[in-house]
Amino acid sequence: MKVLLINGSPREKGCTYTALAEVEKTLQKNGIETEILYLGKDPVEDCRACGACAKLKRCAVDDLVNRIVEEIDTIDGFVVGTPVYYAGPSGRIKSFLDRLFYCAGGKMKMKPASAVVSCRRGGAASAFDEINKYFTKSNMPVISSHYWNQVHGNTPEEVMQDAEGLQSMRYIGENMAWILKCIEAGKAAGVPMPAYEKTIFTNFIR
Repeated sequence: MKVLLINGSPREKGCTYTALAEVEKTLQKNGIETEILYLGKDPVEDCRACGACAKLKRCAVDDLVNRIVEEIDTIDGFVVGTPVYYAGPSGRIKSFLDRLFYCAGGKMKMKPASAVVSCRRGGAASAFDEINKYFTKSNMPVISSHYWNQVHGNTPEEVMQDAEGLQSMRYIGENMAWILKCIEAGKAAGVPMPAYEKTIFTNFIR
């Protein structure tokens, strides 16, 4: 079992990484393979709305999104981390997720996912809600904690002083590991995955 943790901060080892690393340690303690994917400092291109992915089965923009599209069948769960900018997630994580879910949203079904937000002081709740929208649209079990999935601090050293925030990260790791093991046990016991109806699209203007 593997969980991909995505670092949507331009700072490779900043506050967002510090939070994700706490989740990662707990996952590894539970025998789960992990990878922290750093998106880098360079801009991440937004979706072009070209529709080419419907035929290509990958994004027309060839970057890290396509690497994850190609590996998605080997990834069992996701943790998406972002700093909070103006009460929202970073632009790079938004662009990355827009394209990833547009290309491969159908393959996300029943893969547990969790959002992690890092902020100095305020705006965490709306950023957290925005990331969760990707999961709740895609039939993905959302992994929660004993509080909202956030850490506070202006530096990694300050985040390490947020005892409650770090504990929330460890709860995410424990809950993610447990859900993954339950899914694996269910498959071994012959419990079928949900059978979905054909998707219905309702347009309000005709």
